[in-house]
Amino acid sequence: MRKIVCVLCFLSLLLQMQSAVGQRRYLPNWESIDARPTPQWFTDAKFGVFICWGLYSVPAWTPTGKYAEWYQYWLQEKSFQGKVRDFHVRTYGKEFEFKDFAPMFKAELWNPDEWADLFEKAGAKYIVLTTKHHSGYTLWPSHEAEQTYGENYNPVKVGPKRDIVRDITSAVRQKNIKVGFYYSLYEWYHPLWQSDKQRFVEEHLFPQFKDLVTRYRPDIIWSDGEWEMGWEEWRSPELLAWLFNNAPNEKDLVINDRWGKGIRHKHGGFYTTEYGSGMDDDSHPWEENRGMGFSYGYNRAEDLQDYRSAQELILMLIDVVSRGGNLCLDIGPSADGKIPVIMQERLLQIGAWLKTNGQAIYGTRMWKEPCQWSAGSIPTMTRKEYMSNFNILEQTIAPPEGQAAKEVLFTFKNGNLYAITPRWPEKKLRLKDIVPDRNMVVTFLGTGEKLPWEVDGNNLVITTPEFDPNRIKSQYAYVFQLSGVERKSK
Repeated sequence: MRKIVCVLCFLSLLLQMQSAVGQRRYLPNWESIDARPTPQWFTDAKFGVFICWGLYSVPAWTPTGKYAEWYQYWLQEKSFQGKVRDFHVRTYGKEFEFKDFAPMFKAELWNPDEWADLFEKAGAKYIVLTTKHHSGYTLWPSHEAEQTYGENYNPVKVGPKRDIVRDITSAVRQKNIKVGFYYSLYEWYHPLWQSDKQRFVEEHLFPQFKDLVTRYRPDIIWSDGEWEMGWEEWRSPELLAWLFNNAPNEKDLVINDRWGKGIRHKHGGFYTTEYGSGMDDDSHPWEENRGMGFSYGYNRAEDLQDYRSAQELILMLIDVVSRGGNLCLDIGPSADGKIPVIMQERLLQIGAWLKTNGQAIYGTRMWKEPCQWSAGSIPTMTRKEYMSNFNILEQTIAPPEGQAAKEVLFTFKNGNLYAITPRWPEKKLRLKDIVPDRNMVVTFLGTGEKLPWEVDGNNLVITTPEFDPNRIKSQYAYVFQLSGVERKSK
């Protein structure tokens, strides 16, 4: 019996040694960090929901065209004081401080299971929750936050009286939706940030970040607030090496590119654009991140005309995916925990479209060309990582006179080419420079019917049925699946 036990112990030790040898250890430098491939689940996901929620959700106000989640900054910085300060004094009083919003942030109507159900119906494959924005308020009971700012910054003791990060993580994962955490590296008014940034990183950032990751095992770390210092001062490679070497779910873990001043689109698992137009290729994973209106946090000053329509958001999603990216679309819940009805409606409208046409989005890759332009002058696209013009309606259904429009957008997956049209093609859909296999089958996803096609020179011509709104329920864009297209097509 003793011999058997010894043999089993030896085998167990051998397996542990083999596992240790097989597990890569990451070094605290960019060469090692960047050599890690981005997990495929992220490049397959295509659509996520960003959630901007915190103390700023109590006042939920800023002039349109500004971020409401920056309320504390607008309130306290002399160079920005004006309308926000006037609103604040008029509504809450001159002596009322930002931290005093904590007891009012009650989340009394919040049901994380309802949120998770909505995200599932929207077709989202991941969420990104603002666990800590630049004010330093955390949605989990952070020792570091409470030690610095007092009990008001502990949501388990004041306000919601619950661990928000834990509860939403649990609810969303039951729907098989990946969980991402937005985490601000810097904090506007933290005493150490203002006096000794090196100590801030060592004594506050590192232990708080490690606590968040260890407790809740996020699938995405969406870093932000990095622009005040270079990556050397942030010690980002050191922190990320710790992350990948210690996270139990390392194989699924994804990071963005915001880890130091000037390194966006240079380092990280995926590159980010914010209220931009995305990027033009899929050589590296990327994500366009934006709100339905202008603000991320809920802004009561925004009216209906400030929100993107369902048509705009769906076309935006298709366009981003056709160019190889993901779209992470923000919602800003109110302080009571309810998602504004217009935001619920937009998510459900996107979800209804994806329910019929999702196979042309999820898991797809960029085709030889992302789109087919109509006749006219092709506009020059400005691609920036922050705030570049992106009027999807002008690019598709309502171009200015003389300007070309994207009449077809393409995605590709498993031998299937998806041709997506923002307008219904009357009688004929002409696709340029497509080389079909003789056994190619064209299917209209809206009804599942097979459509006849023919070759006309270098063009593939598909005969489309008469548009019948009683049969074609899916709106905003129409997907034609081409099974059997040669990859040598242009």
